[in-house]
Order: sequence, then C-alpha cells, then structure tokens
Amino acid sequence: MAALQERLGFAWHDESLFRLALTHGSFNYEQRRPEIESNQRLEFLGDAVLELIVSTYLYRTFPHYTEGELTRLRAALVCEPSLVRVARELNLGQCLLMGRGEEHSGGRERPSILADAVEALLGAVYLDQGLEQAGNFILPYLVPVLNDVLEGRLTRDYKTELQEILQQNASDPVTYVIIKEKGPDHEKIFTAAAVYQGREIGRGVGHSKKEAEQQAARLALINLGLNR
Repeated sequence: MAALQERLGFAWHDESLFRLALTHGSFNYEQRRPEIESNQRLEFLGDAVLELIVSTYLYRTFPHYTEGELTRLRAALVCEPSLVRVARELNLGQCLLMGRGEEHSGGRERPSILADAVEALLGAVYLDQGLEQAGNFILPYLVPVLNDVLEGRLTRDYKTELQEILQQNASDPVTYVIIKEKGPDHEKIFTAAAVYQGREIGRGVGHSKKEAEQQAARLALINLGLNR
C-alpha cells in the first residue's frame, strides 16, 4: 500500500479513503465486522467518475468522431478487461485488504475484483483530490489501452457489438436483466439475460454484473448467428 501511495504521487487529505478503496467485502465479512464499510460504494462513485473523465477526454481528443464512434471507444476503455489491465500495472491485487478464503480462491487475480478496485480507487481520488487529479491519475493508464483499441488489439466488447449489429435493422435497444444472484456478498455469482424486442436472446454468468452481461451478449451473438 505504501508503494501504491508513492506511485500515485500526491498526499491524501483523508487517508481513510485510500484504505477504504482497497478494502474488499470479504475482509470485513471474515472478521465478522459488518459495521466496517467495504469499497463497494466507492466503486459505484468511481464508475460514474470514470465515464465522465473518459467521455471528456475522447470528446476533446477526437473532434471529428461521431457520437457512435465515441461511444464505441468509451465502451472499450471502461470495460472490465481494460480496468484489469490498469489494476495489474498498479499491482493493485497485492494491495487489497481481503479475507483469507477469498485470497486462497484466487481473489487477488479475479478480474471482477480488480476492475472494481480500480473504480473504487478512482472514486477515492476524486473525493479527496477532485476531478482534475482523478483524471491525472487514470488517463496515463488508459491512453495505452486506447491505442490498442484504435489498432484493433483489444478484447472484444460484445455488448456494443451486439447493439450495433441489431440497430442496423431496428432502433430498439438491447437491455440486460440480472435474473439471479447467488453466494455471499464477497463471492457473488450473477446471471444476466440479454433481452431484445421483448424476448431473451442470450444468458450469461459472471463474478460481476458487467461480466455476466458481456457473456450474455456473447451468447446472444452466437444464438442469432451473428458471431464474427
């Protein structure tokens, strides 16, 4: 954690935010201290901050891109694989406060946990340092990801791909519904359904809602014969 603080390059006004951002739900669950907060609320905030920072950066960097092109780029930058890449550059998995059970089951390398931790850390930086510093923190890690997107070297974003293909014939959106959650809070498994024009077209499972939705979109592409 000390190495991560040094790498961030600024002094925290409230160091408790830094610790909170790195506190996985399993840590408090295992210690039977439910009164201690985990990083879930900061993750919620960081998700919105990330979208704003990335949207602003893309808007200014690509003045001739259409709304659709900007949306595709943003989706590729804020998705789980991109955030996992950031987390691994920061060695974030090794900094997390985590229960032994979660750690022994590979939690420090689990993509959903790493992606959530990046968002939580970004939310903490935003609260402590403001929006500009939050952008200064996250953008240097995302610009290389952006370059990979532009050169076609990044993992596919199935949700955006499915939406674009279907909207060639109709403007109806694809929606995603979480139809099942199982397991304790720190080890939940989500099942998501992709719904289009009132019917389910794909169902996926993942350790996060985002992962489950991506898997639902991937299977929808297969079910509809659209997988490329």
